[in-house]
Amino acid sequence: MKPEVLFLAHRIPYPPDKGDKIRSWRLLAFLAERYRVHLACFADDPRDLSHQAFLETLCESATIIPLNPRTARIQSIAGLFSGAPLSFRYFHHAKLAAAVRELRKKPLAAEIVFSSSMAPYIENPVVGRKRLVDFCDADAEKWRGYAQDAKGPIKNLYAREARTLAHMETQIVNWADASFAISEEEAAIFNARENTAKKVAWFSNGVDTVFFDPYASGIADAPAHDCVFTGAMDYRANVDGVLDFMKSIWPALRKGKPDASFAIVGANPASSIKALDGKDGVTVTGRVDDIRPWLAGAKIAVAPLRVARGLQNKVLEAMAMAKPVIASPEAMTGIAAPRDAAVIASSDEAAASSILALLNDIEAREHMGRAARHFVLSRHQWDEALKPLEEKLKALGL
Repeated sequence: MKPEVLFLAHRIPYPPDKGDKIRSWRLLAFLAERYRVHLACFADDPRDLSHQAFLETLCESATIIPLNPRTARIQSIAGLFSGAPLSFRYFHHAKLAAAVRELRKKPLAAEIVFSSSMAPYIENPVVGRKRLVDFCDADAEKWRGYAQDAKGPIKNLYAREARTLAHMETQIVNWADASFAISEEEAAIFNARENTAKKVAWFSNGVDTVFFDPYASGIADAPAHDCVFTGAMDYRANVDGVLDFMKSIWPALRKGKPDASFAIVGANPASSIKALDGKDGVTVTGRVDDIRPWLAGAKIAVAPLRVARGLQNKVLEAMAMAKPVIASPEAMTGIAAPRDAAVIASSDEAAASSILALLNDIEAREHMGRAARHFVLSRHQWDEALKPLEEKLKALGL
């Protein structure tokens, strides 16, 4: 009989429709092939609770606790008085804590955590039991980046979160039996920190290249448009990147191509993003069931992020769909694409000129699209991406 393991995630790992859920879903599927998995997680979108029955068929058990984002934000303020990162307090929940305590009474071979915010639930060790943490990103650096652009009290708040979270991340690295980041660059951030006693390993993300295939059957039609951005549109880094793109790059594009069109595709668009809809060639879709038609209908995918952590799934998915990608250096971190497979634009002017040049050259777009898909097929398949994790599990006797 397969051994039992506990898997904790800060967000229900299904459906894999946003960055962190793509990775946590692949991690869960990988574990479920090898172990009897007891899943415990939060659901911050009530619609995701409908997937509990499916997860129960995959796992030995599935404990899914609804999380109200508004209540969690209020609760996170308690971190100011405890010295804890606000994000840790955000994901502190009595019901989940009680469920985890019961699950930890089982004869588990290992406890596996996705994201640093869930690590406190297994901080107290059980003798003879391995603990593994997939940080994915060095989240403290995200808050450090936010602090650099902020002003007033919010700047101090972001700086505090960066400082306290970095301290806690180091502690987690030191007590975990193994920990991972999403890229070599992210792992290096952890490993360079003072007082880090153990090394953080890494395994990359892959892409479902059968699903994200420009020639796959069943991809519905979408309105043709010149540029597309995909991503959760309530996520600060995405909102910031799109607004900056509209301010600093889009006017130059519309001057060079007055009928240029731009689709912003992603769930829960912030009010500042909604306000763009219907103006200057912009379409804001909100949540869509399938982003592939919107990628297929675009000539170019853009990723103009100014703050980015880890590895951007939106970039890999667009490349898998054979789309030319124009991205900021931050958005391409961890993606070692050759020069003919993507454009890294280090300035607004470079981004605008590169987009205009590709819009006017169908042969160049098609060549870059083919090179992009070839790169993903050769470097970012999930089976290959998960090999470092598999090797570490074997080394730990799991």
